[in-house]
Amino acid sequence: MIEVRGITKKFGSLVAVDNVSLTVGPGEVYGFIGPNGAGKSTTMKVLACLLKPDSGSAFVDGMDVTVEGDSIRRILGYMPDVLGVYDDLTVEEYLHFFAAAFKIPSKSRKGTIEGVLELTDLSEKKKAMVDSLSRGMKQRLGVARVLVHDPKVLLLDEPASGLDPRARIEMRELLTELARMGKSLIVSSHILSELGQMSTSIGIIERGKLLYSGSIEDAYAKMGVGDRVKIRLESPGESLSQVRNSLVEDKRISRAEVEGETLEVEFAPGQKSHHFLIEMLIAKGVYIASFTPETPRLEDAFMTLTKGQVQ
Repeated sequence: MIEVRGITKKFGSLVAVDNVSLTVGPGEVYGFIGPNGAGKSTTMKVLACLLKPDSGSAFVDGMDVTVEGDSIRRILGYMPDVLGVYDDLTVEEYLHFFAAAFKIPSKSRKGTIEGVLELTDLSEKKKAMVDSLSRGMKQRLGVARVLVHDPKVLLLDEPASGLDPRARIEMRELLTELARMGKSLIVSSHILSELGQMSTSIGIIERGKLLYSGSIEDAYAKMGVGDRVKIRLESPGESLSQVRNSLVEDKRISRAEVEGETLEVEFAPGQKSHHFLIEMLIAKGVYIASFTPETPRLEDAFMTLTKGQVQ
């Protein structure tokens, strides 16, 4: 649905986007990660047909963003990082305005608006004035606005910015539901834990250069980090140091550390089955009080692959 081939965008001497390439398929959530000024918003504006790249090409559903902007806008919804709203309208009036702008027939407009209000859980707020909404409600209204013409592709720039924990969870569930409906999403955010839970693939960008683009699992493999498990032990048949030493000899385990009565084990990248570890411990006469798997965090990938540089 989205294909970017080596686009570069400059503003004077500043190279905002430097030879960036990425792809997003139907039903995918592409988490776009990077510090402020890294080039995320500029890349999204190119895809939204708001900026023309200086070089390279970009396509949305096979259409060139530089020559087929009108057709692309019919299937694309773009929510910028700073969302402007018309405060003197009700929620319902606000959506009617944008539905009319997208030339949705008046006879079907009411049903369309009721549908996006239900999807974004704003039905009870449809008569409320926009300026009376909380920050979280306004963010959801922004998503509702970009959904009125039922786009195939969504570009959401910091949709969870400034939201409280509950509102962030609700936003994450909404975006996951949109992906289940077959829509393709590019979502930028500084809240990496949220992106890690809903993204099918990620792009990490810094100073305009895309450092990584692909699946989260491949990102963990690239930085050499595998799944982890914390095991609390009771009455081991051998000393914990002996248990630890025998574990690290197994090629499926990259690291094992003892902390008090807890054994922390990191598996080799790509190793997903943990059953063998339980069998090994039982064979050594170890009593397991708890066995808690932990997957690598997106923050780990970000910190490993970036240098903290800004433009």
